[in-house]
Amino acid sequence: MLRGLVVSYRRGRRTMRTNQVIIEVPGVRTRREASRLVGKKVIWETPSGKKLRGVITSPHGNKGRVRARFSKGVPGQMIGERVAIL
Repeated sequence: MLRGLVVSYRRGRRTMRTNQVIIEVPGVRTRREASRLVGKKVIWETPSGKKLRGVITSPHGNKGRVRARFSKGVPGQMIGERVAIL
């Protein structure tokens, strides 16, 4: 099981997609390495014990970060937190 760090929402200049986040995975440094994670599940446990589940959809940029999509918007307290990648 890998652990990743939620860096930010996926966003544009004027919009934020709160159901998509960018995750940095330790040890993954290139786009090619990040593309191997596409399709894996992402789980974040809230402070209340609830588990939010998402899926890695694509690499983001050339430094090894990935995009994950959740079915609903995720709270802002998720940014900066660790997630499990299965």
